[in-house]
Amino acid sequence: MDLTVTTLEGKDAGKVSLSDAIFGLEPREDIIARVIRWQLAKKQQGTHKTLTRGEVSRTGAKMYKQKGTGRARHHSARAPQFRGGGKAHGPVVRSHEHDLPKKVRALGLRHALSAKAKAAELIVVDDLVAAEAKTKLLTGHFATLGLTNALIIGGAELDNNFALAAKNIPNVDVLPVQGINVYDILRRGKLVLSKAAIEALEERFK
Repeated sequence: MDLTVTTLEGKDAGKVSLSDAIFGLEPREDIIARVIRWQLAKKQQGTHKTLTRGEVSRTGAKMYKQKGTGRARHHSARAPQFRGGGKAHGPVVRSHEHDLPKKVRALGLRHALSAKAKAAELIVVDDLVAAEAKTKLLTGHFATLGLTNALIIGGAELDNNFALAAKNIPNVDVLPVQGINVYDILRRGKLVLSKAAIEALEERFK
C-alpha cells in the first residue's frame, strides 16, 4: 500500500510504502473491542468501597430481647436491613485488570492501524519538528492539514519544541511511537504518523 507523504506545511514530500501485514488487514471489531476493554479495565482505579456490617460505626448491643415481643429475632443494628447498617455485598477495593495474550494485543494494534488506513484517516508526515515552541504557528499547520481531532505519533524521541507547541491544542494528542495504543488511536479522528514512526512499527512487527 502506497501513501503520499506530506510536510507539516502541507507540501508533497513523496510517497511511502506501507506494509499490508500492519496497515492492510480487514479490521476485526471483536479483536479491537477486546484490547480496548483490557486497556480501560487496566486504567480503572477500583477504589470504590462501602462499609460492611463489621466496619460501620454503630452499637453492637442487642436491639431488644430475643423472646416475648412478637417481633422478629434481631441482634445488631449494624445488619444490612436496617437504616444506618452496613452494606451487603457492596463494592470493595480491587484491581479490575485481566489478562490478555500479547499476540492478541499486538493483533489489536495492527487492526486499529488498518481501520484508520481503510477509512482514509491516516496521514503520513515526513518529520515532526518545529523551529520554535509556538502553539499559534503549529495550529496554522494543523489547519492546513485539516487536523482538528488527531493522534500524532512521532519517533522514539519527540522534538521538544513540537511537543510543547502541541500541548495546549485541544483534541490533539502527541505520543512517541512506544506509547501508541488502540484506545488512543480510535478515540481521535485522524491518525498522523511520522516516517520514523512507520519504520519503528514495521521493525516491531517484522
